Amino acid sequence: MTSDKKAIRSTILIPVFIPAVAIALLLVVGTISNPALAGEVFSTTLIWITETFGWFYMLSVAIFLVFIVGVGASKWGNIKLGPDHAEAQYSFPEWFAMLFSAGYGIALLFFGVAEPVLHFASPPAGAAETVDAAKQAMQIAFFHWGFHIWAIYGLVGLVLAYFAFRHGLPMSIRSALYPLIGEKIYGPIGHAVDVFAILGTMFGIATTLGLSVTQINAGINYLWPAVPISTTVQIIAIAVITAAATVSVVAGMDKGVKRLSILNMALAIALMLFVFIVGPTIHILETFLQNTGSYVSGIVERTFNLQAYSRSDWIGNWTLFIFGWTIAWAPFVGMFIAKISRGRTIRQFVIGVMLVPTIFTFLWFSVFGDTALHLIMNQGLDTLIADVQADHAVALFQLFEQLPWSFFISLITVLLIITFFVTSSDSGSLVIDSLASGGVINTPAWQRVFWAVLEGAVAAVLLLAGGLSALQTMTIASALPFAIIMLIAAVGMWRALIIEGHRETSLQAHMMSNRHLTGSQWKHRLAAMVEFPGRHQVEMYIKNTVMKAMREVEKELKDRGWNAYAEYDVENERSHLLVHREHHVDFVYDIRLTEHTMPGFVYSELKRDPDQPEAYYRAEVYLRRGGRAYDIYGYDENDIIKDILDQFENYLHFLDISPGKLPWDMAEHDDMIGAPDDPEPGKA
Repeated sequence: MTSDKKAIRSTILIPVFIPAVAIALLLVVGTISNPALAGEVFSTTLIWITETFGWFYMLSVAIFLVFIVGVGASKWGNIKLGPDHAEAQYSFPEWFAMLFSAGYGIALLFFGVAEPVLHFASPPAGAAETVDAAKQAMQIAFFHWGFHIWAIYGLVGLVLAYFAFRHGLPMSIRSALYPLIGEKIYGPIGHAVDVFAILGTMFGIATTLGLSVTQINAGINYLWPAVPISTTVQIIAIAVITAAATVSVVAGMDKGVKRLSILNMALAIALMLFVFIVGPTIHILETFLQNTGSYVSGIVERTFNLQAYSRSDWIGNWTLFIFGWTIAWAPFVGMFIAKISRGRTIRQFVIGVMLVPTIFTFLWFSVFGDTALHLIMNQGLDTLIADVQADHAVALFQLFEQLPWSFFISLITVLLIITFFVTSSDSGSLVIDSLASGGVINTPAWQRVFWAVLEGAVAAVLLLAGGLSALQTMTIASALPFAIIMLIAAVGMWRALIIEGHRETSLQAHMMSNRHLTGSQWKHRLAAMVEFPGRHQVEMYIKNTVMKAMREVEKELKDRGWNAYAEYDVENERSHLLVHREHHVDFVYDIRLTEHTMPGFVYSELKRDPDQPEAYYRAEVYLRRGGRAYDIYGYDENDIIKDILDQFENYLHFLDISPGKLPWDMAEHDDMIGAPDDPEPGKA
């Protein structure tokens, strides 16, 4: 067997891959064989789910919002998504650009003008085309695309990042269930969870692709009227752009997705600034502030408004569709956000994911939606209502027709829709492929291409079967089981955080033992403050003095029947002590060589060359949770043994008070501990 075949076989998890592909292909074949019947089935299913489970969707979304905000605001907010010493992988602008592009860039382009205009012309309550209808239209748009959307994405992303980067579990939805079912996540239950996640992602992306190609078709028709608005043109667009997505998906995360995401954000911001400047600028600023206030004051009432006393199709066609679409897309967007959020604290994650995109969204709807309403109400552009009602996809281009440089701006918009399309497709392919491979991140290119092509095929087939109605149905239907999974995942994370809280309580309860300096420790602590040893000095100290102390502890523990192992890691220049307990968290105590820039006060009387900063080195303590940020260089053997025993006592106290276990010892080999997050040799 060749190495290529081994690589392919090792990345596909058959119990997940086969059912997911089979269900998707059955849908494609069944719809192609009888599109009319498929359309009827989709329509009937949509009505049944909306009437039966509408309350469940709304309640679930409310729980998601309360949970993620509560966790971010609590003491758990300081926990890092990774070891304590982990640093953020991407800068904030890069991070925001990627999560925004993957999140719902296409949705803003499609609904930014269309939704406010449609709600203004046909509000769920009250008279149409009035000032009250305009206010209501904008508040509904804010509600549909505000905190609730990002609470759904954020919950999945937070759960995945926490268990993957903090506890070493696979980057897969099943990992969230570990605190509840343990090793069973690797069996049929875990497989079923990932299959539902794949199908939800598949249909969520198909919905996005379906909406985007209708808008691309409308834009091309506006620019070149000879190109008709038809399903045939839209399917051709899916085929062409899916081919472009395969190129990006082969390039991978950094080269493909990140660069496209930054391009998307630059174009989107430029487009929004243009409309803001040439449009009713003061009116936009006023409505932004007023509508934001109305949104905040009415968020509770709207969250639980199911139109129980005035039943209509409105809530199914709008609120439930948008929330269902988001839940279906949550495995994809959540996993994508998780992948790019390593090293951030939970609080940074929640603020970044919840607040920044929401404010940007409110600005977007204020710029585009309120500009459209201003044209209708103050300049008599009533034809815009009829045009949008006839075809939602033309809304943005009809607005541009009233602004300067309309042809050029429309051309830029079509390009932006295409790049958002490609970003969504290739990001979704990376995520689905990872789910179908049991959480493996680095997978063969042919697998990612396979999923990109299948996504395009599903989108094309659903367009044939009934357009937006079919897309709505599959989105809401696939979201139902995953909403249940998300609720269970929230319970799993809450339990994990409770256990981690016990660990922190243990460390704080015994922290004072580390502050009572005995023997020569106070002299060593003072020396560490005012002396700055070189690399060779610290390296020899770790290799000799530290290892000697660890060997003493290892011997004593073994004599008392404990499994203890001490070794010197030459490659990473660290001394490592591990105490293994069956079915419990292992105790880890590392002393690592870390490099630091010489502090400025050392040069108080010398001229310093900032281009060539000198460095000094420390012998820092690292535990399972990461670096403890203190240096033991200069401690003698007895002092080191005391520090080891202090930390070991904290560890035993944690085992005693913890109500359960977390998979902190998932790594099978000692040298795997903290492997993804270890600094380079000699670096901190």
